[in-house]
Amino acid sequence: MGHTRKALRTTAVGAVSATLISGSALGLAPTAHAADGIRFVDITGDGGTVLKANVITPAGADSTHRHPLLVLPTSWGLPQAEYLAQAQKLANSGYVVVSYNVRGFWQSGGEIEVAGPPDIADASKVIDWALANTPADSRHIGMAGVSYGAGISLLAAAHDKRIKAVAALSGWADLIGSIYSGRTQHVQAAALLDGASLVTGRQAPEVRQVFNDFYASNLAKEQDLINWGKKRSPATYVDQLNQNGAAVMMANAWGDTIFPPNQYADFYEKLKGPKRLELRPGDHATAELTGLLGLPNDVWTDTGRWFDHYLKGVDNGVDREQPVRLTSRSTGGYEGYPDWKSVAATERKIALGGTTTIHTNVDSGADGGIVFLSSILDQVAKLPPVASIPLLPRRWAAVWQSQKYGTVQQIRGTARLHTTVTPTKESGTLVAYLYDVGPLGLGKLVSNAPYTFHGLTPGKPFGLDLELFSTAYDVPAGHRLALVVDTVDPLYIEHNPSGARLTFSSPADDPSYVSIPLREQ
Repeated sequence: MGHTRKALRTTAVGAVSATLISGSALGLAPTAHAADGIRFVDITGDGGTVLKANVITPAGADSTHRHPLLVLPTSWGLPQAEYLAQAQKLANSGYVVVSYNVRGFWQSGGEIEVAGPPDIADASKVIDWALANTPADSRHIGMAGVSYGAGISLLAAAHDKRIKAVAALSGWADLIGSIYSGRTQHVQAAALLDGASLVTGRQAPEVRQVFNDFYASNLAKEQDLINWGKKRSPATYVDQLNQNGAAVMMANAWGDTIFPPNQYADFYEKLKGPKRLELRPGDHATAELTGLLGLPNDVWTDTGRWFDHYLKGVDNGVDREQPVRLTSRSTGGYEGYPDWKSVAATERKIALGGTTTIHTNVDSGADGGIVFLSSILDQVAKLPPVASIPLLPRRWAAVWQSQKYGTVQQIRGTARLHTTVTPTKESGTLVAYLYDVGPLGLGKLVSNAPYTFHGLTPGKPFGLDLELFSTAYDVPAGHRLALVVDTVDPLYIEHNPSGARLTFSSPADDPSYVSIPLREQ
């Protein structure tokens, strides 16, 4: 019940946040050149469901000349006005643009299916409608979207061979790997989605049950949850996507608290066709937000270049650039790499020696922050969550530190923790944090990740391997890194029985460490 009450409180926060974000898009986007070319239409989706949509065509377009088509499904909880500013820009450059409110939200019919089969079928129905009712070219079709629209676009491209290019912005490739990584419920992220959908849409009964089981930590339904998520994950259909050959651009933020960057990077490596991966500072959909308001925006500029090349054949060089494009959280500068594995040229291990026991059920003060707020502060002001490392209570937090670094350490990619854990109970949760520690002991959060175990033998050691969320962060000379492990974080649901303890050790034949990925300097 404590977990459920916590989730419900967070749901309220999420609902308010989503309403504010929706209000911003609804209030500001239409002011960005709401042109005469905009038509508001009803499109019949799968099963006869009515989808509310808008269409913008190039100036002077007629049936004698066909134009490339872009289809934009809306984000979770946002109205069909979301993309008007960008749709107008794209139409001005020669595209027919159709944006539609996904089923279950706002004035569209049906119920929220969370990118289920009806949503995928809807995307194809919208394409059918556009080809029949606009001067759209059936040979040059693309899809793009932010968040929910990104996931639907990737899924649709795997199921509809007509889609030749995709721009998936702040989306997901692995739904369960995003909100249930390490077998740990990302409760603030889930509650934000839940709250927004309750305010702006109508949940299907299956979706309501999934949320309820998620909050209740219903292990009997865990496999059902995983199967439900796989059906809605582009990673499940990567072979189909590769066979169809769509050119895929993906963009995400280092601090995305709903869809962390790891799952996008893993998916990117499996794509075999034309592809591009962009990662920037920020949280979920914050990197794209100014573009939705009609302001200059790098993500949307690159999206336009991507479609210009792969749908219109423009030789703009986007295909010759380094396909993995990163922006450091520390410097803000762009970096290009030939592939994801080249991001971390070397790895340096920090030994986690000795034996340390911590008690559970108490937040030590090391936290991953607050959904949206913390990563936005990091994006705008370079102020990630902080903790005083010397003052962290060792009863509830295990702490290891490196030596001071004589030169800047450019962390790029995914840090990995390997250790041996001995629990006193059969289940438990731990959260690992990597901090940049300055001369006064103040630690700035570099990355974190949760891990939950169930059904283990109390008193029996087990090996733990945990990937922290990928990042790009520069540790200044004279600073050190600290790995902190505790058992409670407001971002996650924890599963520690009362009075449980966790012991971390480093056996001689299997030493513990955290591996730090570093850019070649």
